[in-house]
Amino acid sequence: MFSVVRGYNILVVVIAQYLTSIYILAHNKPLKEVVFDLNLLMIVLASAATIAGGYIINSFYDSEKDLINKPIKSRLDRLVSQNTKLSFYFVLNFIAAIMASYVSFRAVVFFSVYIFCIWFYSHKLKKLPFIGNLTASILTIAPFFAIFMYYKNFETVIFVHAVFLFLMISMRELTKDLENIKGDLALGYKTIPVVYGEKVSKLMLTILSVLALVPTYLLLYTFEIGYMYLFFYLSLFMLFLFLILLWKSQTKTHYLILHNMLKFIIVVGVFSIVLINVDVVLNRI
Repeated sequence: MFSVVRGYNILVVVIAQYLTSIYILAHNKPLKEVVFDLNLLMIVLASAATIAGGYIINSFYDSEKDLINKPIKSRLDRLVSQNTKLSFYFVLNFIAAIMASYVSFRAVVFFSVYIFCIWFYSHKLKKLPFIGNLTASILTIAPFFAIFMYYKNFETVIFVHAVFLFLMISMRELTKDLENIKGDLALGYKTIPVVYGEKVSKLMLTILSVLALVPTYLLLYTFEIGYMYLFFYLSLFMLFLFLILLWKSQTKTHYLILHNMLKFIIVVGVFSIVLINVDVVLNRI
């Protein structure tokens, strides 16, 4: 079940939400006030439960495709019956709603819509080019939107960070489609690589990489981000390497490497948030 819900991904999201709250969204509040905020905890736990449920329903609809694209993981996931998965899916969504109700009625509405959108994406939108990729990227950053609305911090730097993250996630989704093209083609998924081919997909990834230079430049030279500038210089190098490898890639293994490179950028970016102010913990205890 841990494999089905991808517990490691959820753990990264939980850490990312707390670091984003401490260092970016509520940087002007005392550390204890943020860390021990029960409302924030409920939002984070509701997000975790909703995301876990999303992975379950996604696995349910993609079970046949995963047999082709992820045979080893698929065999592991099948140790848990489909009925058990669905039962756990409904339990997780119910728990998410209960936790959201502790915060506010608006939180309940937000997570109810979020749960429905994840289901609709898994059931219908995932099979559509462009719309599927765009929806997946939006759903990935939705948990951060929840805490953003909670703190109501509308500083420009937050939107620039969000744009960079959105572009990285969009690139990851498209690279994942290239990696899974065999299964998508066999089961009639109308993804961008299936409909328009690998060359167009690579061109789109190149454009997204170039677009990522805009928020990177702004964060490096316009806003105060402390030592996090080290991460953005690293990401520039990684993206340059990514583009070189992208146009030489032809096999599933090549695209898997590219996919992992983007995941590396995203995960390192999460933990690099602490570099914005390395003294923040000592100063705000």
